[in-house]
Amino acid sequence: MSPSPERSARRLRRIAAAAVGAAGLLLSLAFAPPAAADTPPADSISSDNIEHLANVPKPEGFEDTNSDLAFTGDYAIGGNYNGFVIYDISDPADPQITSTVLCPGGQGDVSVSGDLLYFSVDYPRAGEECGAAESDPEDPNAFEGIRIFDISDKTAPQYVSAVRTDCGSHTNTLLQGGETDYIYVSSYAPSDRYPNCQPPHDKVAIIEVPLDDPASAEIAAEPVLFPDGGNHDQDGLLRPTEGCHDITMFPERDLAAGACMGDGIIMDISDPLAPEVVERVRDENFAFWHSATFTNNGKGVLFTDELGGGGAATCTPEIGPERGANAVYGLKTKKGKAQLDFKSYFKIDRHQGTEQNCVAHNGSLIPVKGKNYFVQSWYQGGVSIIDFNDLSKPKEIAYFDADDRVDESIETNTNTWSTYYYNGYIYNSDIDRGLDVLKVTDKRLKGAEKVRFDEFNPQNQPRY
Repeated sequence: MSPSPERSARRLRRIAAAAVGAAGLLLSLAFAPPAAADTPPADSISSDNIEHLANVPKPEGFEDTNSDLAFTGDYAIGGNYNGFVIYDISDPADPQITSTVLCPGGQGDVSVSGDLLYFSVDYPRAGEECGAAESDPEDPNAFEGIRIFDISDKTAPQYVSAVRTDCGSHTNTLLQGGETDYIYVSSYAPSDRYPNCQPPHDKVAIIEVPLDDPASAEIAAEPVLFPDGGNHDQDGLLRPTEGCHDITMFPERDLAAGACMGDGIIMDISDPLAPEVVERVRDENFAFWHSATFTNNGKGVLFTDELGGGGAATCTPEIGPERGANAVYGLKTKKGKAQLDFKSYFKIDRHQGTEQNCVAHNGSLIPVKGKNYFVQSWYQGGVSIIDFNDLSKPKEIAYFDADDRVDESIETNTNTWSTYYYNGYIYNSDIDRGLDVLKVTDKRLKGAEKVRFDEFNPQNQPRY
């Protein structure tokens, strides 16, 4: 999501208010966990091959925006602009909150590596520690970047350290390297008045985390991906390239796909500290290259376009099917080079009206052997499952929308940020409603139930 400066300021004020009394402390909230609901919302609609199993409302202190998800064992970890929540999903039909950590900083993108959790901070704070008050973005001493936590005890996570990065961390992507973790920090320049974020900002920060001493984590490299300045010619709704929004690793083939505002790229990551851009594409219909997912065989890539920054109604007949959509590309690699070949667009055709912010957002593959199925969030457009086995003819085969009302009287609505498949179930991070659990009953996806992961970070894509 790409909030406007005005919306960011409002969220910062809410975050600061939630943090009163917690300055300098990691605050694990004590509360009576909200009960999981086992019935779908009254205004929901869905295809007949998907079931809503449960919803866990956001706990006290987490009234702000829910964001991304990561998974480890029997736990899902949900990011929030105020911190993160650890859910016990050993019984997916009855998920329970194990612990919460109040640690404001905005964005709240999460990655998990064994006993470590990496958390993105994208709003300026007065210090690195949890509870640090909001800071004037013009303060050169303000902190933004990555916070590191020890989650070996899921009931009592502990703050370890933080690493400051220019322009903060809008998202983070984990690349595991045995005894070392590499965190690729994606961020972009919002304004030239930020002293720690001066455009052009065409680099990524790569943090090296020694697993035997995570407190000593530090920036090991800051490669410039766009030495020519990137795609700066776009205007209007089209965002110029000033950094990457998100990067997805495909370690099986030493490749990464970057969604970098005005550019879509493929990188060679065989040297984790020196990624090399080996292919780059642009699309006049893409306003904001937002995220990417490889096919399981690595012969295709699905990019998403966040037209309007996640705050606009783009699922309308007027916007059409080729903007605010997915773009599917074939991918060929040979002798250190890569070639992306455009195949098709996909966009949900369930029009959402002029009051519903709806656009392509985060998703993941459903691991059916030899097949390409993708589950995806569309903000107020709900959850969609896409068959793109034929890269040229993707189609929706299932959907769930927790609130199908499209009239102007709606004040608070459903808003799905991230939707991922993990060990037989679909987990949906709803910005306002909390965590949803869904079950797909479509026989085409039955084979995915046999695939089990011990850990899953959707932006570090395993081959199954």
